[in-house]
Amino acid sequence: MEEFRRAYARLCAAPQDAVLRRLRERGEAPGRARLDLAEQSLSLETCGALGRLLPGAAHFAEVALGDCGLSEDGVKLLLHGLCSNTTVKSLDLKGNNLRTTGAEALGKLLRQNKSIRSLILEWNSLGVWEEGFSFFCQGLGANNFLQRLDLRNNQINHHGAGELAVALKRNASLQELDLRWNNVGLLGGRALLSCLQSNKTLKKLELAGNNVPSDILKAVEQAMDHNRDRQTILSETQNRTCVLSKEILNLKDEKTKQFLDLMDTIDKQREEIARSGRISAGRVSQLQEALNEQHSIMNSLKAKLQMTEAALALSEQKVHNLGELLSATKQEQANMAERHFAELQQQKQEGADREGKLFRDLSASNEKNLFLRNQVDELEKKCKVQQDQLFQLKQDLTNTTAELKLRAVQAEERLEMEKRRFKQSLEDMESLRLKEVDHLTQHMEASERSMQDRVQRLEAIRIALEEELSQVKAAALTERSHAEEELIKVRNQARLDEQQRLEHLEEKLRLMTEARDEAQNCCLKQKQMVGEAQVKANQLSLHADGLRRRIEELQQDLNSKEQEKVTEVNKVKVELQEQIGHLQAERTAQEGLREKIAALERQLKVLSSNHREALLDKEGEISVLMEKLRMKEADISRMREEEAQRASILQNAIMAYVQGSSLGTHSLRK
Repeated sequence: MEEFRRAYARLCAAPQDAVLRRLRERGEAPGRARLDLAEQSLSLETCGALGRLLPGAAHFAEVALGDCGLSEDGVKLLLHGLCSNTTVKSLDLKGNNLRTTGAEALGKLLRQNKSIRSLILEWNSLGVWEEGFSFFCQGLGANNFLQRLDLRNNQINHHGAGELAVALKRNASLQELDLRWNNVGLLGGRALLSCLQSNKTLKKLELAGNNVPSDILKAVEQAMDHNRDRQTILSETQNRTCVLSKEILNLKDEKTKQFLDLMDTIDKQREEIARSGRISAGRVSQLQEALNEQHSIMNSLKAKLQMTEAALALSEQKVHNLGELLSATKQEQANMAERHFAELQQQKQEGADREGKLFRDLSASNEKNLFLRNQVDELEKKCKVQQDQLFQLKQDLTNTTAELKLRAVQAEERLEMEKRRFKQSLEDMESLRLKEVDHLTQHMEASERSMQDRVQRLEAIRIALEEELSQVKAAALTERSHAEEELIKVRNQARLDEQQRLEHLEEKLRLMTEARDEAQNCCLKQKQMVGEAQVKANQLSLHADGLRRRIEELQQDLNSKEQEKVTEVNKVKVELQEQIGHLQAERTAQEGLREKIAALERQLKVLSSNHREALLDKEGEISVLMEKLRMKEADISRMREEEAQRASILQNAIMAYVQGSSLGTHSLRK
């Protein structure tokens, strides 16, 4: 802020002291993201300096220039500087009497600026000149970033409202528009109402003080409610799609991880098979070399049989060594057979562990199904009123549980079949274990071919699982669409009920207003009677004054008739007192009528407050039902996803188990 103040002082030949003082105060304040020059009379030079500084003022998020008495040229310079600004989010220009030039500059600002979200233009004169306001509306229609616009007290007539309606049809970002205390009228209200059919983003439109009929105001309020509901539904669907996409990505990652782990295990098994093949080939070559040496020794023994006994003893020693070598090779073959048997036992143990894991998964799924059934029963007890609307959802839930049970039974049958196959393969392997040592080299080649076939089968299984995942996604989308249709039906029913209640309350309100009008008519009649009584009292007072003057004149002439005149005066006073008493009684009656009117007004207020509370309660009930329905949908989708994951894991395990056992039996038969 201090740098901004210095730059302002440097650009201005005669900087304003009030502006410097306000900038210094704002620089000492803790919040520095606001440029507040409200209620400061800014000169043209100050406006030009601010217009040159604002494009680079990166630390201002709000600019307040309300009640500054800006001239047309000053406003043009300021807004020209804000056109290239990218940090200001809120602009306040209320009370500056902006006219044609200001409206055109604002239209240019709305066309070029992409950061301003809130624009306050209260107490200006933008609607006086139609051309300037039309340019402003064109800029508003081209803007897709502004969210709040305040146009209170801007002398906007029905032509300006029509321009605003055209701009709102093109605008897709404005959420709040305040047009209170203008002169929109009937035609402007109709134009704004017609534009709301195409504008689905505006959530708040204020039209009080515009001489707009009540039916148009109600229609506008209904359109705003529809837009708000649409925005909430859109946000919910976006959140759901984000969650589903994240879950799908997680599933894909898990599948890729499982596939990579499987490929790693396959590579490791290939390496082990290649290593064992190399070792066996080396041993076979050693045995072949030993046999060749034995043949050469036997030939040499036949050639030198008759030469010496020493050569015979030497040959016997060599035969003995060869026998030891053969015994060593036999021992190694026995060790290899034991190792193969241990590997078979380990495979048996792994199969048993997999069976136990699958049984545990099945038991967990059954428990979860029981838990979900209990939850469904509780929801049925709590939501007896909505039992007809949720019947379809219950039927879908029973279908999914039946499908899960059917899948569980099928999986158990598959497990039993695989157990029988595995036992049969074990018996075959035990019978063919001795033949496997003789055909070791052939087994290596067959195992390599089987591993390649197994990789191809795994690829086919992966493709099938991806197709099944796409089918599950499509089913989830259809179920979600059905649930949304049910929700729309529930909302429509609730709105119909609320409309009926509202019509009933409006009828009661009409009756109360008629009673109030009758009471007001009675009050007017009483007021007329009071006025007539006052006229009579004035006439009587004039008559009493005449009598008094006559008494004074007669007192000088007729002293003898003084007592009679006194009695007459007393009579007149008594009559006046009686009339005054009647007037007071009428006044008390009028006060009682006023109290009755006040009581009726209080009753009307109580009825309106009760109506509002009933509406709020109904909205709360609708929100609670929507939340329960959403939670139920989330539970059902989560249960389906978990069951699909478990079924895919179970299917992968069974297929791997079946392929492993079939490969083992095939190799043993060879």
